[in-house]
Amino acid sequence: RQIRHLVSASLKPVNSPLIQRESSGPGPCMSIALSHRYTESLPADSERSRQPRIVEGAAYSFVDPDPVSQPRLLAWSTALGDSLGIARPSEDQDAWLQVLSGNTRWSGTSPYANCYGGHQFGQWAGQLGDGRAITLGEFVDRSGSIHELQLKGAGRTPYSRGADGRAVLRSSLREYLCSEAMHALGVPTTRALSLITTGDDVVRDMFYDGNPQAEPGAIVCHVAPSFLRLGTFELPASRGDTPLLRQLVDYSIEHHEPDIDHRDPDALFAWYEAICRRTARLIAEWTRVGFVHGVMNTDNLSIHGITIDYGPYGWLEPYEPGWTPNTTDAQTSRYCFGRQPAIAQWNLSRFGGALTHLTSDTERLEQCLASYAEEYEHASQAMFASKLGLVDLQSEARQQLLTDLFDLLSMTETDYTLFFRGLGAVPAERPGEAEPQAALMPAYYDPAALQGEVGQALRDWVARYQLEAKQQPDAVRQADMQRSNPLYVARNYLAQLAIDEAEQGRTEELHRLIQVLENPYTEQPGMERYAEKRPEWARHRAGCSALSCSS
Repeated sequence: RQIRHLVSASLKPVNSPLIQRESSGPGPCMSIALSHRYTESLPADSERSRQPRIVEGAAYSFVDPDPVSQPRLLAWSTALGDSLGIARPSEDQDAWLQVLSGNTRWSGTSPYANCYGGHQFGQWAGQLGDGRAITLGEFVDRSGSIHELQLKGAGRTPYSRGADGRAVLRSSLREYLCSEAMHALGVPTTRALSLITTGDDVVRDMFYDGNPQAEPGAIVCHVAPSFLRLGTFELPASRGDTPLLRQLVDYSIEHHEPDIDHRDPDALFAWYEAICRRTARLIAEWTRVGFVHGVMNTDNLSIHGITIDYGPYGWLEPYEPGWTPNTTDAQTSRYCFGRQPAIAQWNLSRFGGALTHLTSDTERLEQCLASYAEEYEHASQAMFASKLGLVDLQSEARQQLLTDLFDLLSMTETDYTLFFRGLGAVPAERPGEAEPQAALMPAYYDPAALQGEVGQALRDWVARYQLEAKQQPDAVRQADMQRSNPLYVARNYLAQLAIDEAEQGRTEELHRLIQVLENPYTEQPGMERYAEKRPEWARHRAGCSALSCSS
């Protein structure tokens, strides 16, 4: 449990009023409101060089992005841009394009890279930090909400550890695509405003086999309430830097927890419990859509309960709880689909261990951590009931139905997304009038398997399912299931096809895919190929199944 008993530091609320500054800008965005809560509330690194080093006593380091030679806009989130009050860049010399590529600093901003640590693959890794991500600043949108805009692939920082701080197009395109796809799915996530190619090559060894290759470089602009993560708090705790840890906690509660009074003596516990519960709901949402993060280190879990750091992620295609999309994780499968709920709890326990530097009441911290399992149980039960179109999963019969479904899906390669989507088309009011295979056939990678034991098991399970599902009219049940079960997800092979085209300078496939994924629950005529299971040619092709951390 890594529990240590230390005396709590005195609570010193941080006073950081919102400061707004006007800046000239393109198009309809003639003025931008800026907030400086973060940089004015928390201590900065006293050194300003990019030299890789250990940074102590600071939450961040001021650093400007490295310029690029020829920025070109590849993708833009119009809805997000409109909400922020930023117009789509219209040409290569557009002011916002220059800002979002790192070539120009927006007036009044002071870009910075965050300092944090983390447990990676179960081991404490020490200081990590933003090695290739630079936050431009805090921007106030049209509704008054504050968002941080961060450029990933913007160049070297003190946390680059000898690397170049750049990112390649293939990983950047995947990050942009998945961020916006997850938003459309209703899964809490960071957003992606822009995807820009830099005109510069980046050398990467994609397979870590000693054969580095030059690849086109790119930059993604991520948007989030903040990029504070569990590892942000672990690092000062690991160093015994209780004053900085206290400042970070006070800041987070005061500015990101509207329902918690940061002056309340119990604010720390309320905050920890809120993070545990948000994380539980997030993991349930990942399970709902079949998303596998692939690298659930403590530095990759947000305090906001949103998905961050889209690296070697993947979508569960054939149902396989032990599948991980991360080649680095292939031996242990620590971050596989089936272990994500337990790993999130483990990460939160490490986070709770860091908070023992601020309180000696470890029993209260344990109670807060226990809320994770409680919340996940509640959220996952409601989620699976919705996916199955059932009123609830309270009865023993329905619980067994769900347990047996997982066994059924494991009998032969069965597409997770397409099975649940097809299940909504199986009638419950008129059982026996239609064979379940007709609606569920697209989910099976080997349809011939349905001729034998698998087919009989499927028919038996569907018959039991129909008895439970007929508690609601088919129309009501099917509408509920369509809202829970997407038809289109950002499958790795689809992303790879878009990458192949984009690397050749063609973006039609990328834009088509983005358009389809904007409406993942609605059948789109003419776009049937985006709802198909993974083709055989993609089973072992690089980028279509498992991926490396190389980016």
